[in-house]
Amino acid sequence: MARAPWAIEGERESCALLHYVAEGAVTVEAPGCAPVRLEAGDLAVFPHGSVHKLADRPGRAAVPLSAVLPERSPGTTRSIELGGPGPAAVLLCGGLHYQRDAASPLYRALPPVIVLTAPALAAHPLLGDTLDRLAGAWDPAEPGAELVALRAFELVFVLALRAAMAGRTGGPVLAALRDPAIAAALHAVQTRFAEPWTVAALAAEAGLSRSAFAAAFRALVGEAPMRHLTARRMQEAARLLTETGLAHERIGQRVGYQSGVGFHLAFRQWFGVTPGDYRRTRREGP
Repeated sequence: MARAPWAIEGERESCALLHYVAEGAVTVEAPGCAPVRLEAGDLAVFPHGSVHKLADRPGRAAVPLSAVLPERSPGTTRSIELGGPGPAAVLLCGGLHYQRDAASPLYRALPPVIVLTAPALAAHPLLGDTLDRLAGAWDPAEPGAELVALRAFELVFVLALRAAMAGRTGGPVLAALRDPAIAAALHAVQTRFAEPWTVAALAAEAGLSRSAFAAAFRALVGEAPMRHLTARRMQEAARLLTETGLAHERIGQRVGYQSGVGFHLAFRQWFGVTPGDYRRTRREGP
């Protein structure tokens, strides 16, 4: 719960963040974006954990989140109170951690923030009901309560992205997924990235001419088709280097490179390090 005057600001985090306003109203401010007013029943999703501030009104001097919650271990729940004697706002906030390097290129193309208003949530009862139940009275000390909360937040996140697609919000990447032709090419890249794709082959998958496909893909996705394909291949290569003991050449073959040298050069150009160095740093890290 937070009572006016109040403001809190968090640093960039390697997790998706969700803020649901159960009661009252909250202003969200983020660099490069106009302030957004959230009313009761509204949900804001930050897919990339971008820097942002929450407050009772724009322009408030904020306290760092780290000062309010100095220790936030993944999988734990906390309740806090902020501010003074003014009107109250009740927020439900959650974070879902992920490995940033292994994030899909489609995921990385999501906008910094996606806002779903109460009417939008009402059109998706499972999403709205899950949020209402999470925001309601429950005992975090009950057996399995934290695990239930985690799985519920995961469900909320997936349902929120689906709602954003259905509601014509969420930025260019969701618009691209709503386009039947470009969505077909994106699905091919996501699921069949190891195949020897060319722009012409992806255009045929989309049912468009090469020039029309390349222009539409760049306009909707924000990058050229082959760069998007490379991003998907590198995302999978990074995952395999981190999670498996497969030889580099074998990994290269699994992500679409017939030559070990070609994979080595492509990986180094993309990440700035060799596959071997990448694997070592990930295994030696925390």
